[in-house]
Amino acid sequence: MLVSLGGSSVDLTHVLFGSILAVDTTALLLIAAISSLIVVILAVIFRALVVECLDPLFLRGQGSPVGLVHGIFLGLVVLNLTAGFQTLGTLMAVGLMMLPATTARFWSQRLEGLIGIAILVALVASSGGLLLSYHLNLPSGPAIILLAGAGYLLSALVGRHHNLLARLRRRATPLGAPEHD
Repeated sequence: MLVSLGGSSVDLTHVLFGSILAVDTTALLLIAAISSLIVVILAVIFRALVVECLDPLFLRGQGSPVGLVHGIFLGLVVLNLTAGFQTLGTLMAVGLMMLPATTARFWSQRLEGLIGIAILVALVASSGGLLLSYHLNLPSGPAIILLAGAGYLLSALVGRHHNLLARLRRRATPLGAPEHD
């Protein structure tokens, strides 16, 4: 709505779906600077953020400003989304932010594992999506998100933790019957 009312010459499909292959040097430097800033700030507030997520009452009891840590984290999320809008567009930025994290939940229950797996999924989806885009003549942003989505679906089916196939097997096994692994 704001783009349309402002009389900008930006195409709305570019705003929604982005154009990762059309990123210029200025935009790339801006994204690198914002990403670096986010990583540094996350490193500084990491412990307080983890404690706030696990036990906010303990953090409050220690005299730490719980609302400040939460506000900084939400600000970093908004900053990250804003940087992602530049290259991937609004729909693709949200997908690339959410899919690797939710995919990682099927493979690890430890925070370190979740972070590592989410980074790996994002890297594989990004590079694989760009390769698919190039070789199959597909739009790059949707190819990246489709690959991340396929990773999520595969993980939901066969992941180590809370996968759908294990749930279906548990429902199909009668009570008292021995389980076969």
